[in-house]
Amino acid sequence: MKQISTAIRDGLGVGFAVGLSGVAFGAAAVTSGLNVAQACVLSLLAFTGASQFALIGAVAGGGDLLAASAGALLLGGRNTLYGLRMADMLKVSGPKRLVVAQGVIDETTAVAMAQPDPESARQGFTTTFVTLYFMWNLTTLAGAVGTEFLGDPAAFGLDAVGPAAFLAILWPRLAESPELRWLALGAVAIALATTPLLPAGVPVLLSAVAVLVVMMR
Repeated sequence: MKQISTAIRDGLGVGFAVGLSGVAFGAAAVTSGLNVAQACVLSLLAFTGASQFALIGAVAGGGDLLAASAGALLLGGRNTLYGLRMADMLKVSGPKRLVVAQGVIDETTAVAMAQPDPESARQGFTTTFVTLYFMWNLTTLAGAVGTEFLGDPAAFGLDAVGPAAFLAILWPRLAESPELRWLALGAVAIALATTPLLPAGVPVLLSAVAVLVVMMR
């Protein structure tokens, strides 16, 4: 019971913390040329912050919608890899899989994987998904409507909330495993080295090469 309570606590904490960055997305979306309704629909249907920011960034930079969507899909491809790992853990079948698939993102995967057993992992996943989905869409609306008062979203540091929460969840596992620390450092090195050279999203995918090295060893 204690483990389940911890999983729920983790899910609520990550959901509320990361959900606040939806304000930045809503404001950035409207600034890039989307209207309030388009920004909200994008959050409702896409629900993967990095891909959403990549899409509106490409649009704001003058790219066409097709190219922007392709880049967003490439960045969102990592969620498919998460889904392969999460399928056995969540054990969902039938039409429910469509709903659950919507929630397989960085934060829900991080919370679920940080739990010690499948039952608490499912609790953590569900709590994170529900909380973050609600918060992300609510704050997207708030950011889009209040853009004229918000100014530059980056000035508030909201773009750093997601990575910070992700690291906070993973840190206990990194602290107890030297191998995971080396794995994380390898992934970071790959991402940093390729970021100036490749389109947004590709460095994140390439960082998974570090995992292949560990698996081969």
